[in-house]
Amino acid sequence: MFRRKGLILIFVLAASGAPVFFNFARRAYVVPILMYHSVDSGGVRENRLVVSPGTFERQMRFLKERRYNVVTLEELSALIAAKSRIPDKTVAITFDDGYRDNFTRAFPVLKKYGLKATVFIIVDEVGRPQADRLDWQDLKQMQSSGLVTIGSHAMGPEPLTKISSGEELRRQIFGAKKALEEKLGVPVEFFAYPEGRFDAHIRQLVRDAGYGAAVATSPGREYPNDDIYALKRIRISESAKNLFVFWVETSGFYTFMKERRRK
Repeated sequence: MFRRKGLILIFVLAASGAPVFFNFARRAYVVPILMYHSVDSGGVRENRLVVSPGTFERQMRFLKERRYNVVTLEELSALIAAKSRIPDKTVAITFDDGYRDNFTRAFPVLKKYGLKATVFIIVDEVGRPQADRLDWQDLKQMQSSGLVTIGSHAMGPEPLTKISSGEELRRQIFGAKKALEEKLGVPVEFFAYPEGRFDAHIRQLVRDAGYGAAVATSPGREYPNDDIYALKRIRISESAKNLFVFWVETSGFYTFMKERRRK
């Protein structure tokens, strides 16, 4: 309901006159950074972190056919840091946790449409025995395509805000960067906070470790939209198989509406 009211408000403002609308749009617009996890044919009803392969394909085709400007996190964070004008219909694509289906199901679709993405890896889970996570060979193949950037999702999956040991926090943040760089042979520039949770101290450690930017989930209105160490993302679930929903989520105004809904 709030989403529909939010859209109505945007259209009313657009109809009321250019100065009013553009003033509003400048304050409300947040570049959509799409957050995926697993792309799988099972579990879509029970798990909001799963998107079916068919839905993912339709969404990527939607972005390609409607000429969205799909950029890397490097490009986006540089534009934000420089306070440059961001082209219309700009989006970025990210994946969290390193599910193996990112390689077997999502990666072929990215290649088909020539779309770039960042995959955030939990280092301790790479190639684990369950075979449900990416291994180092998968990561190297994705990276060598030029379409996929590998980022750090810490050493383990536990939210960093639950870790009291300063030494362990540094291992999770600094150690993950070092491990990925040694294995992949390239600088690792981006960090995703586990479960999107962080505080001022954790944010500073990420900067100190040498990451160029960091993504959260929904850090809230207290974090400005141009904070490149608290970039806001939109979790994409199977509900966005409805392409109208996906269009709303990629409009640039979804974060604004979501944050007001939580007020």
